[in-house]
Amino acid sequence: MVNLRRTDWSPKLDETLWVYRTSFKTHLGMSPFKLVYEKACHLPIELEHKAYWAIKRLNFNARLVGEQRLFELNEMEKFKAQAYENTKLYKENTKKWHDQNLIPQHFHVGQHVLLYNSRLKFFPEKLKSRWSEPFEVHHVYHHGAVDIKNVDDRTIFMVNGERLKIYNGAPPLSDKSVLYLHDV
Repeated sequence: MVNLRRTDWSPKLDETLWVYRTSFKTHLGMSPFKLVYEKACHLPIELEHKAYWAIKRLNFNARLVGEQRLFELNEMEKFKAQAYENTKLYKENTKKWHDQNLIPQHFHVGQHVLLYNSRLKFFPEKLKSRWSEPFEVHHVYHHGAVDIKNVDDRTIFMVNGERLKIYNGAPPLSDKSVLYLHDV
């Protein structure tokens, strides 16, 4: 769609948004356009034909137009309910798929664990492990939280059990043992 330098993307943005808004979305069960405007999207030539048909059929009868509008409002409520139900089913299926891949971990007091560090800076130490040095489990709560204490200074703090993994006893990598690409 865009040239090789990718400098002419802004004039094509309107068309791209139009395609996105009028395409069928699985989780909604309809297009966003239909959800907002309560009817399927039509091209300009189709609209001209529809307008002629509406004028011919209703013949500008105010009573018929009012009844038609009430019918359309009721249809809009049905579309919203259908989109809500489709989204709910989609989320349930996604959660079921995600949960089947989870492996529950059970920790006990005194066990050594590693803590996942999600705030690790990417650029200077890309290949450094995201798992922090071993900690000792101090207390395990029934809702999945775990109190861990640092082996060196014995500070205790609470973390989510999902951020921990069992420490297998291998010596942790020091900063000097990490191999960077520029060292090769």
